[in-house]
Amino acid sequence: MPSKRGNGNSRSRAGKFRIPVLTLLLVSVVAPLIFLASRLGNFALSGDQDSSSGLSTIGDDDKRLNALQQIENLFSNDVLKVITTNSDDSGPLSLNVVGRKDLSASWVVEKPADLSRYNNLSKAYTNESNGEDKYLEVASTAQSRGSSNGFEDDQHSQMKTEYHNMDEADLNEHNIMKENDTSEQAARLQLRLERKDKRASDITQIGDETDKTSIFKEAFQVKKEIDDNILHKYSIWGPDFDADSESLIRLVRDQVIMARVYESLARSHNMPSLQRELNVRMKESSRLLAEANVDADLPSSATEKIKAMGQTLSIARRYLYDCKAVARRLRAMVQAADDQADALTRQSTVLRQLLAKTTPKGLHCLSMLLTSEFLSLSEDQKIHVNLKNLEDPSLYHYALFSDNVIAAAVVVNSTIQNAKEQEKHVFHIVSDKLNFAAMKMWFIANPPGKATVHVENIDDFKWLNATYCPVLRQLETSSMKEYYFKSDHSTTLADAATNLKYRNPKYLSMLNHLRFYLPEVYPKLDKILFLDDDIVVQKDLASLWAIDLHGNVNGAVETCGKTFHRFDKYLNFSNPLIYSNFDSNACGWAYGMNMFDLKEWKRRNITSIYHKWQTLNEQRELWKLGTLPPGLITFYNLTYPLEKSWHVLGLGYDPHIEQNDIENAAVVHYNGNMKPWLDLSFSKYKTYWAKYLDQSNIFLQQCNVNV
Repeated sequence: MPSKRGNGNSRSRAGKFRIPVLTLLLVSVVAPLIFLASRLGNFALSGDQDSSSGLSTIGDDDKRLNALQQIENLFSNDVLKVITTNSDDSGPLSLNVVGRKDLSASWVVEKPADLSRYNNLSKAYTNESNGEDKYLEVASTAQSRGSSNGFEDDQHSQMKTEYHNMDEADLNEHNIMKENDTSEQAARLQLRLERKDKRASDITQIGDETDKTSIFKEAFQVKKEIDDNILHKYSIWGPDFDADSESLIRLVRDQVIMARVYESLARSHNMPSLQRELNVRMKESSRLLAEANVDADLPSSATEKIKAMGQTLSIARRYLYDCKAVARRLRAMVQAADDQADALTRQSTVLRQLLAKTTPKGLHCLSMLLTSEFLSLSEDQKIHVNLKNLEDPSLYHYALFSDNVIAAAVVVNSTIQNAKEQEKHVFHIVSDKLNFAAMKMWFIANPPGKATVHVENIDDFKWLNATYCPVLRQLETSSMKEYYFKSDHSTTLADAATNLKYRNPKYLSMLNHLRFYLPEVYPKLDKILFLDDDIVVQKDLASLWAIDLHGNVNGAVETCGKTFHRFDKYLNFSNPLIYSNFDSNACGWAYGMNMFDLKEWKRRNITSIYHKWQTLNEQRELWKLGTLPPGLITFYNLTYPLEKSWHVLGLGYDPHIEQNDIENAAVVHYNGNMKPWLDLSFSKYKTYWAKYLDQSNIFLQQCNVNV
């Protein structure tokens, strides 16, 4: 039994291998025979190509024809031409690139067929004899287009000439294609030229404004059909473009920027003629920008100059454009502009600080003229005030400490003109020795209605000396003198601006610190309203005396917001004395219009608090110089907040104050460097101040004071 099974298995295995072997033999013998027969058939039919090959390719041709017909049904003829003329061996057309192209030849860079052609062109321009001649030939052609007498009469011919000149590179590309025997690319180039000629012809056939609008809308609609990806993007050719009054001005600025880029590239490529041409165009455009701020101010020749600049930029772009090089130049220009803006900002800060410290020539003349007039008066004429009103607590008393005659005059005039009962208002003015006579003479010659004005000299306060006053004592120290008068303080603009701010002469004047001695100056008064000399009063202030301060000494308008004008802005909270005694988030308030309760002042001995902290700050470690930081400390938790409409600040530094806030304010304050009597003041705020000054005053006219 086992032997039988073994024989059967052998036969079955042999049967399995028989079929593959036969198949292999059949393929090996029959396949070469079929191949030889087909080759012999091809040689035999080589003389009759039309019949046999036609039969084999009819199916393919039908398929291609059907496919092209389907494509034509899907796209319009204009779209098919765009696809045909922009296809090349590098791959299919990118509709997104076509959609982004601008109609301006100065900004569109077409992809050349051979980039090495432009590199060779740049090298060729290093040779002066060859490069100069070619550039001059193109430039002269462009210039001849702009020299026509009537632009509209020959507009069509000029546009066609412009497009042919702009496509010089395309013609060169066409020649290269012919040399390489690339007939398909040459055909595409021809279609491209025909499209551009047709577009130039259509543009020049525009008639009235209605035709222009319809053509622009139609062109924009075609643009959207070609590329939906750029919808809602900014385009000056779209109907949604809002052409404002500065569109041409912006165009000129953009042209100047690109001209600077190409001028730099022309210099690096040794192309002096193109460089000179760009410099000439830049000067013309710069003069346009210097003469006009809006399009309406541009001269009639501006259009031709803009056009000439565009032609020059087109030529420069044709021979010098390199994306990486242009990007580098633009980045360098941005960096240089940032550095220049930063330097000018610092310089302007220093100059503003210097100007804020100076006295205008007219005001200096006014002070000298008034002093001379005062000295010529008799003793009886110098006394012009009712002394009884000076100590009457039932009247409305004001404290004004100033060495500026014209500023004090505006404060008094504005207060009295808006007062309902002028005879109840009493002004206590204190000036320094230099300006005391001038201040007194002004109010003798210009009495403010029925109000009382009393002018005093700070030097007459004999009790105000270095023994009693810490500030006077500190000003006599060598360290303070060195801080103020040493010349070699800073070497940078930033340090100079900071130093100038805190070296302002007002910090040396005791007129600025006299506000901390009001009970000593006016011992018989109960309440007094302190006013700075850079404010303007617009409403009757009598109701301030009726406000209950609820046991506080100072009534003032708070100036803090969410994160600014709090105590940490003015005081050094890294010092333990400040950190342990005050809240860094406590709200600050403003000097300029402050109602002081002198009875409460005396009861709480406020002046001694001021002396204590002023002595601790001898080395200027708690705060920098000034009167607001010690005021915040002295009246800490002793200040009653007034309604904000009583006192609006910032007219000396903030150009964005709401007009309604200014007009509704009882007092507006020109705090900052831009004082209304200086040339650098904001013109829109100056009228609120100037209307309280009589420009016909004989003293102002003699000193040519114009405000």
